[in-house]
Amino acid sequence: MLQIKQIDGESAFAELANEWNDLARRSMTNTPFQDRHYQRAWWHHLQPGDGSLHTLAAYGNDRLMAIACFFLLDGLLYFNGCVEETDYLDLIAPAEQAEAAWTAVFDHLCHSTQFPQWRGLDLCNVPAASPSRTILPALAKACGLSYAESAHEVCPIIDLPDDFETYLDSLDSKQRRELQRKLRRADGMGVDIHTVGPDEDLTQAVDDFLLLLQKSTPEKEDWLNEGRRAVFHETAQAAQQAGTLQLMFAEVDGQKGAGLFNFDYNGRIWVYNSGLDPYAFSKLSLGWVLTGKAIEAAIANGRAEFDFLRGDETYKYQFGAADTTIYRLRVMKDEG
Repeated sequence: MLQIKQIDGESAFAELANEWNDLARRSMTNTPFQDRHYQRAWWHHLQPGDGSLHTLAAYGNDRLMAIACFFLLDGLLYFNGCVEETDYLDLIAPAEQAEAAWTAVFDHLCHSTQFPQWRGLDLCNVPAASPSRTILPALAKACGLSYAESAHEVCPIIDLPDDFETYLDSLDSKQRRELQRKLRRADGMGVDIHTVGPDEDLTQAVDDFLLLLQKSTPEKEDWLNEGRRAVFHETAQAAQQAGTLQLMFAEVDGQKGAGLFNFDYNGRIWVYNSGLDPYAFSKLSLGWVLTGKAIEAAIANGRAEFDFLRGDETYKYQFGAADTTIYRLRVMKDEG
């Protein structure tokens, strides 16, 4: 059986720094949100006020095999990052080690006197294909706990073909003509699509993006607090160093009108957020143009998928995305 080391507080991110990201890249849910830098930034800037962080590191033969990074709030355990900013969450472990890792985690949770009192696990944003969905019901039953699962949200994804013309042909005919028209008009009006490079001022570029995000809708303006601004900046710096940042702008005469903050990771483009000045160059449909150009670039670079992440906004389906589902897994003690 794997051995559990419990690390309380933010020191886990430093203590496991040398092994965390290598394990995350081999994990059953390998997304940008398992990255140590993202996980640390989320907790450091967005942790719930009364929550406490508890990381269970599972070891076998002195090798790190799994990470379960939880925060405890009002008696419930949540994955660190749950829920608003983080689109995919899970136990960080290779698929072949998932059952042994979850077994060790549950044994510690159910029997260790070191772990704080808790009354349940409320695990959000677990992908449909995750082995956790089949492992947890049996472990919950063995521990005398109840288990419930529900579809939590959708993440629309485009499966990308080998060339852009084939992609366009896959769209609804009306949408295909409309997208082609907007792309032609943007080219004719001198719209420039710019991807921020490694030698540019990334801090300024992220600030430019956040200004566009803030202008997009009143809801985004309210959502973008100082903690979330800090997460964008720290995540961008780490992703740029790792070569996985794709920060794109649509510009006219040097003025930015739309932005995409994406991750280019593991053969997939992950659209973390977008920004648009609705009053700048509105007739050019810069948000649509920039998304179309991002899809074209993804295909040209051999990426397999274009993931719009959580949310069922209509425009995602107009670009040809199809739903995938993420789940909420709840394991509860008998409160009677």
